[in-house]
Amino acid sequence: MKKVRSKDGTAIGFDRSGEGSPVVLVCGGSTDRSANAGVAALLAPHFAVFNYDRRGRGDSGDTEPYAVQREVEDLDAMIKEAGGSACVYGTSSGAALALEAAASGLAITKLALWEPPFILEGTRPRPPTNQAQHYRELVAAGRRGDALEFFMTKVVGLPPEFAAQMRQSPWWSVGEGLAHTLAYDAEIMGDYSIPTRRAAAVKARTLVLDGGASPEWMHQSAQALTAVIPGAQRRTLQGQEHNVAPDVLAPALVEFLRRQRLERRQDHEHRGRGRRGARRSSRAGIRARRSHRVRQWRRALSRWLAAARVAESGIDTGPALQGRAPSPMSFTLDEVYA
Repeated sequence: MKKVRSKDGTAIGFDRSGEGSPVVLVCGGSTDRSANAGVAALLAPHFAVFNYDRRGRGDSGDTEPYAVQREVEDLDAMIKEAGGSACVYGTSSGAALALEAAASGLAITKLALWEPPFILEGTRPRPPTNQAQHYRELVAAGRRGDALEFFMTKVVGLPPEFAAQMRQSPWWSVGEGLAHTLAYDAEIMGDYSIPTRRAAAVKARTLVLDGGASPEWMHQSAQALTAVIPGAQRRTLQGQEHNVAPDVLAPALVEFLRRQRLERRQDHEHRGRGRRGARRSSRAGIRARRSHRVRQWRRALSRWLAAARVAESGIDTGPALQGRAPSPMSFTLDEVYA
C-alpha cells in the first residue's frame, strides 16, 4: 500500500499493480478499495492499475469539512501519481464521482462507468432529499447501525424486516465503520437525477456498463446517460447484477481500454511516422498489418480469458468480495428491484 497527498493535504491510500497504460479504479458506496481488488487483479496483466481508497475509507484520511470537490481533487491526485493522465473506471456512486471528475476537466483519457444509480422520473421512488444531513446526525449520535439501516430502507427501499436481518450479516460491522461516508455518497448523487449538463461536458471516450439481470430502472438510466454523454457507448453484461462478477467485468474493460491503444497505434503508423512514410505504405499493406494485429490481440485475449477462468478460484479478491457481498447496495439493488 502506498499513499499520495491530495490538494488539501489528505493522505490517499492506494495499491498499484501491473505495468502499462494507467487505469484508476474508483469504488462505490459503503465499500473501500478491497471491493475492486478482484477486477484490479484481472486488469493488472494488461495495465498499471491504481486502486485507491476514497477519503474516509480504509487507509485514506478524512479532512473536514467534506465537499464533492475534495473527492474530485483526490482522483486528480491519483491521476497525477499515475503519470498525468489515465483511464478511469468507477462503480455505482463511484461512477457518478468519476463522471463529475471527467466533466471537471481532469486528464481522463477513457471513462468506464458501472451502473451509476441515477433515477429517471417515474421509474422508482427517489430517496429522501435530506439524507446526507440525517446520516451525519445519526453518526454524530453514535448510531452508525441506524444510519446504515436508513440507507437500506429509505434510499434503496428494502423492507425494514429484511434490513433488520442484515444486522446479523458478517459485513454489517464493516458497513458501520463506513457509515460516515454515506453522507459523502449522498452529496455526490444529489437528487439522483442524471446531471445532464455535466454529462454533456465530458470529453473522454466513455463506456456506460450495466448488468442484464439488474432492475429495469437501471437499464433505463444507463440508456439515458449514454444518450447525453457525447459519443458514449453502452454495453450490457448479460446475467450480471449490480454486484458484477470481476471475471465478467474485466474482459469488457480490457476490450474497451485496449481498443484506444490499438487505434492510437494504428493511427500513429498511418500518420505519426510522417506523410512521407504514410505515402510509401500502400493502403493494402496498412489493412493487412491492422488485420494481423487485431487477430493477435483477439488470440491473446482468448488465452487470457481461458487462463482467468481456470485460475479464478485462486484470485485474491479481498475480504469485502468473499460471498459476493461487498456492500449493502450489492444485496438491495439486485434483490429488491429485480
